[in-house]
Amino acid sequence: MQAVYTASATSTGEGRNGHVRSSDGVLDFDLAVPKEMGGPGGPHTNPEQLFAAGYAGCFHNALKRVGRRNKVSLTDSAITVDVGIGPHESGDGFGLKVDIEAEIPGVDEATATDLLEQAHQLCPYSRATRGNIEVTITLA
Repeated sequence: MQAVYTASATSTGEGRNGHVRSSDGVLDFDLAVPKEMGGPGGPHTNPEQLFAAGYAGCFHNALKRVGRRNKVSLTDSAITVDVGIGPHESGDGFGLKVDIEAEIPGVDEATATDLLEQAHQLCPYSRATRGNIEVTITLA
């Protein structure tokens, strides 16, 4: 694959309780382990929130693209991505799971479900996670 864009970010400090900064400075903030994982939580983000935000934006873009391709208007559509982290089934470290919830008002269920499947095939995040982590997609 020939990359047309490459994002770059650097983590410093204590990893999940450290600092991240993108090469262009747009992202520049502290991270904190969530309270649910034994960390301090508070007003800082974490890798799972960043992954959820990226996946939501990418998947929504893929959905809009397949909507245009299929001549279906997706006015007021929304994608919510929940990224869960927990002990990996191997007992070694942690694993991720993703739940994608789609709001597609004004589109019948069969068409919406078909568009979501097409978006899941097109989205680069879905391609990267396919076969690696559990991903579920539901229609709100």
